[in-house]
Amino acid sequence: MAQEKSAFPLKKVIAAVIFALFSLFLATVVPSREIAWVTAMLLLTIYLFAFEVVDVDVAAVSIMVLLGLTTLFAPLMGIQQGLVDTNLLFNGFASNAVMSIIAVMIIGAGLDKTGIMTRVAGFILKIGGTTETRIIPIISSTVGFISSFMQNVGAAALFLPVVSRISARSGLPMSRLLMPMGFCAILGGTVTMVGSSPLILLNDLILASNAALPADQQMDTWGLFSVTPIGLALVATGIIYFVIAGRFVLPKTKSESSTVGSNTTKYFQDVYGIDYHLYEVYVPAESSLVGKLLDEIETVNHVRVIGTRRPDGDLRIGPGALMRDLGIDAQMSLGMLTSPEDIKHFVKEYGVELRPSLQTFSESLASTKAGIGEVVIPPGSNLVGKSARDVWMRKTYGIAMVALHRNGETMREGEGIRDMPLQAGDTLIVHTTWEALARLETDRNFVVVTTEYPREESRPQKLWHAGFFFGIALFMVLFTDIRLSVALLTGAIGMVLSGVLKIEEAYEAVSWKTVFLLASLIPLGLAVETSGTARWIAEQTVSVVGGMPGWVIQASIAALATFFTLVMSNVGATVLLVPLAVNIALQVGANPAVYALTVAIATSNSFLIPTHQVNALIMGPAGYRVPDFMRAGGIMTILFLIVMMVMMNLVFP
Repeated sequence: MAQEKSAFPLKKVIAAVIFALFSLFLATVVPSREIAWVTAMLLLTIYLFAFEVVDVDVAAVSIMVLLGLTTLFAPLMGIQQGLVDTNLLFNGFASNAVMSIIAVMIIGAGLDKTGIMTRVAGFILKIGGTTETRIIPIISSTVGFISSFMQNVGAAALFLPVVSRISARSGLPMSRLLMPMGFCAILGGTVTMVGSSPLILLNDLILASNAALPADQQMDTWGLFSVTPIGLALVATGIIYFVIAGRFVLPKTKSESSTVGSNTTKYFQDVYGIDYHLYEVYVPAESSLVGKLLDEIETVNHVRVIGTRRPDGDLRIGPGALMRDLGIDAQMSLGMLTSPEDIKHFVKEYGVELRPSLQTFSESLASTKAGIGEVVIPPGSNLVGKSARDVWMRKTYGIAMVALHRNGETMREGEGIRDMPLQAGDTLIVHTTWEALARLETDRNFVVVTTEYPREESRPQKLWHAGFFFGIALFMVLFTDIRLSVALLTGAIGMVLSGVLKIEEAYEAVSWKTVFLLASLIPLGLAVETSGTARWIAEQTVSVVGGMPGWVIQASIAALATFFTLVMSNVGATVLLVPLAVNIALQVGANPAVYALTVAIATSNSFLIPTHQVNALIMGPAGYRVPDFMRAGGIMTILFLIVMMVMMNLVFP
């Protein structure tokens, strides 16, 4: 084990030596010292990201600070001025991209607070079940469609709470769901000409290039759905890739954050030997259960009914809503808590239908809303000497007792525990809503032992407010020319002012790790662009492939755009490379508009490291590391280039 631990630092040392030697080599071949220093900064960034010497946000901030210090040490570096103007060094924190991502995080939190994301998650689970291979295509295709008409980071942020809820209910780690969702959000930006900033910008760049071209070489602009066949093929590739290879390339992280409910079933099974699970049964008209009282069937059959739904839609959830004299009607659905053996006996005894999973109660009995808790009767409690029946515990306190632990012995439902006088020190294992359990924490008659359970305050009454301001933001994004950040911040501040979110909750909704990562990398992209480094790399690439077949040149342009979008903004990469691609196409006799489109699409091929806004957004919640992106994103990058080249040559021969 010691040898394994020492091997990885050795790799870091070797990589650092190679980095230093390569930097010295570049200093002898690049046309200027500014380009040499910027290239060295690029390599240092890649080294810090790839080998995780420090956290990625710390690495990004460190690079930003180093760029600022070049102003002080410019004479020693042999350059006239710093690589980045210090007056522009922190502009990334006020950039359109960073402010937009802050806004969409707040909007997503606001929608989640109303409960709408829980409903969406429930709908997806109802269709896809709880298997990874069925949930991934549903989530990914939905996000891919949404991101074809709105900014991909907005689509990803909108679905982040949905994925969190699905993870909580299905038991699937967020790390297995967020990367497919995020990648397909990026891929969805290639489905229409308004799906990503480079494609939106492309027609303007084409018109600008036309101004310098003779009449016989003028390019036509692209229509809204010109790229749709290519984009759909890319989205389908992403979905198929994760369905087939997901179990090999997707990580299972230990540091993910998720809105996970208190899944305490295993805990109570280990501690008290209670093997209880949630089940849903349907009562047909011919069932012998029809007409019986709730209290009667619970006592005799060792089950706890914790939810009912009548044929007319009357839904009752939680102990507080279910009276023991409630009658069972035909065509009623019952949510039950019991053991596997007892549910089999119950189904056989009464002729009811056991559903394979929660359907009617998938949302209302989700682990984010209700579960099993542990409370103790303290000395001095008013309940000492009284039974659960005496105090109507289900109605009065909103808890349904499923077991009682006393003097080292655990007694279950069906052993008369509801009629036993309670004693000081008794531990009650109860099923309850988390809202009711939170109320018990202030009740002197109980000591709540369960401490880890969701305490989120839901505001379903604010659903219309949240929907209104989300609609305003979406309308402004799709149908006006206002900056994306202004449109999204309008929706975000509207949710705060209308009470959907408190301002403290808005601050908590923002992943500041993501903000610092993105904002700190923007100066590096600026240095790459303004120093001439990007143009020099492009010219060197063209000089190598200039005499090769057209498809090789086109693929080289796509690969170059892929590289640039990893280290600078995709818009900057597009602005830089489109004129170059047009000139190359004219020289080799190819269609310049197709080469320009190649650049705009390839700048969405950003999966290798978490520099894209979407990748930075999902990195924190899923607990991803840079090697996770390199493993899954490396294959995706290659698939993207192959599918894009094949489809472009088929659609635009």
